[in-house]
Amino acid sequence: MTDRSTTAPENGPDTVRIERPVVEFLRMYVRNWAAVAGFIVFAAIVFAAVFAPVILAVDPFEMVWMPFTPPGQDGYVLGTDNLGRDMLTAIVYGARATLVVGASAAGLTIVIGLTIGSLAGYYRGWVDEVLMRVTEFFQVLPPLLLAMVLVALFEPTLPTVAIAIGVVTWTGVARLARAEFMRIRELEFVKAARSIGSRDRRIIWRVILPNALPPLIVNAALTVGIAILFEAALSFLGLSDPNVMSWGKIIGDNRDYLLDAPWTVTIPGVAIFLTVLAVSLIGDGLNDAFNPRLRER
Repeated sequence: MTDRSTTAPENGPDTVRIERPVVEFLRMYVRNWAAVAGFIVFAAIVFAAVFAPVILAVDPFEMVWMPFTPPGQDGYVLGTDNLGRDMLTAIVYGARATLVVGASAAGLTIVIGLTIGSLAGYYRGWVDEVLMRVTEFFQVLPPLLLAMVLVALFEPTLPTVAIAIGVVTWTGVARLARAEFMRIRELEFVKAARSIGSRDRRIIWRVILPNALPPLIVNAALTVGIAILFEAALSFLGLSDPNVMSWGKIIGDNRDYLLDAPWTVTIPGVAIFLTVLAVSLIGDGLNDAFNPRLRER
């Protein structure tokens, strides 16, 4: 007879340990219908941005018809802008620049904030004092104004805009990472890793960081929305690449015609609103999925 107590599961214990958290995460996320709707909307926007050249093989800067053609007339679903450019094409292509800058800036924000916050929270002492004073210095500066100055000092390209946004928005991530590292570093499994001679680098990145990721991942999702708003604001003010179409640029180019052709401003504004809302809903869903207290309900 086979001893069932010593028989491994059919797929092996490692597979069970990996699959159960993933299934539980997906189950908790799907329970939040708003988060699922946000994911669908955001996925549709990303799909349109990625396949823009296939969906609409037209130059978004090309003047195709009479200016200020209302939506639905002459075959133009969203009408045309002040120069006679197709608004639908501009919106689809504008999503590419907006999402790329937003994602890149959010990634830079996470890298800077996580590095500073983790070092401050782990080492504490004078390291914490110095890094937190630097953080407070950036916190008291108006972020949008600082981003405008950085972009104005350098060439207004998409990489410059992404770096400027990342440099001014990392303070919240740093404080969250610091709090998580200060909490986790005192737990027993961290002390055990330190007692067996693990180096600080291994403890920080291999022991503490994986356990601090859930709130940081939620914050990262919200950071994408903030970066998209910053990019739209800078493009609206003309502080972005003039040769790249973006939603903020569309609003900025047509702001003087708001009363005469409101769709040229409201349509890209709605696109920004829906994207940021979708990202926020995804963040709420991630928060529910990572929250162990909700799993007991």
